[in-house]
Amino acid sequence: MESLALAFSSGWASGINSYLVVLVLGLADRFGSIEEIPDVLGRWEVLAVAGLLYAFEFVADKIPYVDSGWDVVSTAIRPVVGGVIGALIAGDSGAVNELVGGAVGGSTAFASHSVKTGTRMAVNTSPEPFTNIGISLGEDVTVLAVVWFAVQHPYVAASITLVLLLLGLVTLWLAWRVVRRGWRRFQAWRARGRGRPLSSSDLPNSLT
Repeated sequence: MESLALAFSSGWASGINSYLVVLVLGLADRFGSIEEIPDVLGRWEVLAVAGLLYAFEFVADKIPYVDSGWDVVSTAIRPVVGGVIGALIAGDSGAVNELVGGAVGGSTAFASHSVKTGTRMAVNTSPEPFTNIGISLGEDVTVLAVVWFAVQHPYVAASITLVLLLLGLVTLWLAWRVVRRGWRRFQAWRARGRGRPLSSSDLPNSLT
Protein backbone atom coordinates (compact mmCIF):
# COMPACT_ATOMS: atom_id res chain seq x y z
CA MET A 1 0.00 0.00 0.00
CA GLU A 2 2.92 2.35 0.54
CA SER A 3 3.96 1.93 -3.07
CA LEU A 4 0.39 2.63 -4.20
CA ALA A 5 0.35 5.83 -2.14
CA LEU A 6 3.71 6.87 -3.59
CA ALA A 7 2.48 6.08 -7.11
CA PHE A 8 -0.60 8.26 -6.52
CA SER A 9 1.42 11.23 -5.26
CA SER A 10 4.10 10.95 -7.94
CA GLY A 11 1.40 10.54 -10.59
CA TRP A 12 -0.29 13.77 -9.52
CA ALA A 13 3.05 15.57 -9.50
CA SER A 14 3.94 14.14 -12.93
CA GLY A 15 0.81 15.74 -14.37
CA ILE A 16 2.17 19.11 -13.24
CA ASN A 17 5.87 18.69 -14.01
CA SER A 18 6.95 15.17 -14.93
CA TYR A 19 10.64 15.97 -15.44
CA LEU A 20 10.98 17.48 -11.98
CA VAL A 21 9.39 14.35 -10.50
CA VAL A 22 11.91 12.10 -12.24
CA LEU A 23 14.72 14.40 -11.13
CA VAL A 24 13.65 14.47 -7.47
CA LEU A 25 13.02 10.73 -7.26
CA GLY A 26 16.27 9.99 -9.05
CA LEU A 27 18.30 12.21 -6.74
CA ALA A 28 16.58 10.69 -3.72
CA ASP A 29 17.54 7.22 -4.93
CA ARG A 30 21.08 8.22 -5.88
CA PHE A 31 21.97 9.98 -2.64
CA GLY A 32 19.40 8.59 -0.21
CA SER A 33 19.37 4.92 -1.24
CA ILE A 34 15.61 4.75 -0.66
CA GLU A 35 14.29 1.24 -1.31
CA GLU A 36 10.85 2.33 -2.58
CA ILE A 37 12.37 4.21 -5.53
CA PRO A 38 13.43 2.11 -8.55
CA ASP A 39 17.17 2.24 -9.11
CA VAL A 40 16.71 3.04 -12.80
CA LEU A 41 15.57 6.56 -11.89
CA GLY A 42 18.87 7.21 -10.14
CA ARG A 43 21.04 6.46 -13.16
CA TRP A 44 23.19 9.39 -14.22
CA GLU A 45 21.93 9.41 -17.81
CA VAL A 46 18.32 9.53 -16.57
CA LEU A 47 19.15 12.38 -14.21
CA ALA A 48 20.95 14.30 -16.97
CA VAL A 49 18.04 14.04 -19.42
CA ALA A 50 15.48 14.89 -16.73
CA GLY A 51 17.52 17.90 -15.62
CA LEU A 52 17.89 19.20 -19.18
CA LEU A 53 14.19 18.83 -19.96
CA TYR A 54 13.20 20.38 -16.65
CA ALA A 55 15.42 23.40 -17.38
CA PHE A 56 13.62 23.86 -20.71
CA GLU A 57 10.19 23.48 -19.12
CA PHE A 58 11.14 25.86 -16.31
CA VAL A 59 11.49 28.65 -18.89
CA ALA A 60 8.68 27.68 -21.28
CA ASP A 61 6.18 27.23 -18.46
CA LYS A 62 6.48 30.89 -17.45
CA ILE A 63 5.80 32.51 -20.82
CA PRO A 64 2.13 33.26 -21.62
CA TYR A 65 0.70 31.16 -24.46
CA VAL A 66 4.00 29.31 -24.81
CA ASP A 67 3.05 27.49 -21.60
CA SER A 68 -0.30 26.46 -23.08
CA GLY A 69 1.39 25.20 -26.25
CA TRP A 70 3.84 23.23 -24.15
CA ASP A 71 0.94 21.80 -22.14
CA VAL A 72 -0.69 20.55 -25.33
CA VAL A 73 2.53 18.80 -26.35
CA SER A 74 2.90 17.39 -22.84
CA THR A 75 -0.55 15.78 -22.99
CA ALA A 76 1.14 12.79 -24.59
CA ILE A 77 4.07 12.87 -22.13
CA ARG A 78 3.01 13.60 -18.55
CA PRO A 79 0.38 10.83 -18.15
CA VAL A 80 2.80 8.33 -19.70
CA VAL A 81 5.60 9.36 -17.32
CA GLY A 82 3.22 9.15 -14.37
CA GLY A 83 2.11 5.70 -15.44
CA VAL A 84 5.66 4.44 -15.97
CA ILE A 85 6.80 5.76 -12.60
CA GLY A 86 3.79 4.15 -10.92
CA ALA A 87 4.48 0.83 -12.63
CA LEU A 88 8.17 0.95 -11.68
CA ILE A 89 7.38 1.73 -8.05
CA ALA A 90 4.78 -1.04 -7.82
CA GLY A 91 6.92 -3.56 -9.65
CA ASP A 92 10.04 -2.74 -7.68
CA SER A 93 8.41 -3.02 -4.27
CA GLY A 94 6.16 -5.98 -5.02
CA ALA A 95 3.50 -4.53 -2.70
CA VAL A 96 0.88 -4.07 -5.44
CA ASN A 97 0.42 -5.28 -8.94
CA GLU A 98 2.54 -3.41 -11.50
CA LEU A 99 -0.47 -2.81 -13.72
CA VAL A 100 -2.41 -1.23 -10.85
CA GLY A 101 0.49 1.06 -10.01
CA GLY A 102 0.77 2.17 -13.63
CA ALA A 103 -2.96 2.80 -13.85
CA VAL A 104 -2.97 4.84 -10.63
CA GLY A 105 0.04 6.92 -11.66
CA GLY A 106 -1.15 7.47 -15.23
CA SER A 107 -4.75 8.37 -14.41
CA THR A 108 -3.74 10.73 -11.61
CA ALA A 109 -1.18 12.39 -13.88
CA PHE A 110 -3.78 12.86 -16.59
CA ALA A 111 -6.22 14.42 -14.10
CA SER A 112 -3.71 16.90 -12.71
CA HIS A 113 -2.39 17.67 -16.21
CA SER A 114 -5.93 18.48 -17.34
CA VAL A 115 -6.37 20.83 -14.39
CA LYS A 116 -3.07 22.55 -15.12
CA THR A 117 -3.76 22.92 -18.85
CA GLY A 118 -7.27 24.31 -18.32
CA THR A 119 -6.15 26.69 -15.59
CA ARG A 120 -3.30 28.05 -17.71
CA MET A 121 -5.64 28.65 -20.64
CA ALA A 122 -7.88 30.63 -18.32
CA VAL A 123 -4.96 32.60 -16.89
CA ASN A 124 -3.71 33.45 -20.39
CA THR A 125 -6.84 35.52 -20.98
CA SER A 126 -5.12 38.11 -18.77
CA PRO A 127 -2.57 40.25 -20.68
CA GLU A 128 0.00 40.50 -17.87
CA PRO A 129 2.69 37.78 -17.54
CA PHE A 130 3.21 37.92 -13.77
CA THR A 131 0.34 35.56 -12.96
CA ASN A 132 1.87 32.87 -15.17
CA ILE A 133 5.25 33.25 -13.51
CA GLY A 134 3.76 33.13 -10.02
CA ILE A 135 1.62 30.07 -10.75
CA SER A 136 4.51 28.24 -12.42
CA LEU A 137 6.87 28.89 -9.52
CA GLY A 138 4.18 27.78 -7.09
CA GLU A 139 3.71 24.55 -9.07
CA ASP A 140 7.45 23.85 -9.03
CA VAL A 141 7.68 24.33 -5.29
CA THR A 142 4.56 22.25 -4.66
CA VAL A 143 5.74 19.37 -6.85
CA LEU A 144 9.14 19.39 -5.17
CA ALA A 145 7.59 19.40 -1.69
CA VAL A 146 4.96 16.74 -2.45
CA VAL A 147 7.37 14.28 -4.06
CA TRP A 148 10.02 14.69 -1.39
CA PHE A 149 7.42 14.34 1.36
CA ALA A 150 5.87 11.32 -0.39
CA VAL A 151 9.20 9.52 -0.25
CA GLN A 152 9.29 9.90 3.52
CA HIS A 153 5.57 9.77 4.38
CA PRO A 154 3.64 8.21 1.47
CA TYR A 155 0.25 7.95 3.18
CA VAL A 156 0.16 11.54 4.42
CA ALA A 157 1.44 12.81 1.08
CA ALA A 158 -1.24 10.85 -0.79
CA SER A 159 -3.92 12.47 1.39
CA ILE A 160 -2.48 15.92 0.72
CA THR A 161 -2.29 15.13 -2.99
CA LEU A 162 -5.95 14.14 -3.08
CA VAL A 163 -6.91 17.45 -1.47
CA LEU A 164 -4.75 19.35 -3.96
CA LEU A 165 -6.36 17.52 -6.86
CA LEU A 166 -9.86 18.35 -5.65
CA LEU A 167 -8.90 21.98 -5.02
CA GLY A 168 -7.44 22.14 -8.52
CA LEU A 169 -10.68 20.91 -10.06
CA VAL A 170 -12.67 23.50 -8.10
CA THR A 171 -10.23 26.26 -9.06
CA LEU A 172 -10.45 25.27 -12.72
CA TRP A 173 -14.25 25.39 -12.60
CA LEU A 174 -14.25 28.82 -10.95
CA ALA A 175 -11.62 30.18 -13.34
CA TRP A 176 -13.61 29.18 -16.40
CA ARG A 177 -16.76 30.67 -14.91
CA VAL A 178 -14.93 34.00 -14.64
CA VAL A 179 -13.62 33.69 -18.20
CA ARG A 180 -17.07 32.80 -19.50
CA ARG A 181 -18.63 35.79 -17.72
CA GLY A 182 -15.97 38.13 -19.07
CA TRP A 183 -16.41 36.79 -22.61
CA ARG A 184 -20.15 37.28 -22.45
CA ARG A 185 -19.69 40.88 -21.31
CA PHE A 186 -17.22 41.55 -24.12
CA GLN A 187 -19.55 40.08 -26.72
CA ALA A 188 -22.48 42.06 -25.32
CA TRP A 189 -20.43 45.26 -25.53
CA ARG A 190 -19.41 44.46 -29.11
CA ALA A 191 -23.00 43.64 -30.08
CA ARG A 192 -24.21 46.97 -28.66
CA GLY A 193 -21.56 48.71 -30.71
CA ARG A 194 -22.96 47.05 -33.82
CA GLY A 195 -26.47 48.00 -32.85
CA ARG A 196 -27.86 44.48 -32.52
CA PRO A 197 -28.69 42.21 -29.57
CA LEU A 198 -26.32 39.46 -28.46
CA SER A 199 -27.12 36.03 -29.90
CA SER A 200 -25.81 32.56 -29.18
CA SER A 201 -23.76 32.67 -32.39
CA ASP A 202 -21.50 35.29 -30.76
CA LEU A 203 -20.26 32.74 -28.25
CA PRO A 204 -17.75 30.00 -29.00
CA ASN A 205 -18.89 26.42 -28.54
CA SER A 206 -16.85 26.04 -25.34
CA LEU A 207 -18.77 28.84 -23.68
CA THR A 208 -22.32 28.01 -24.80
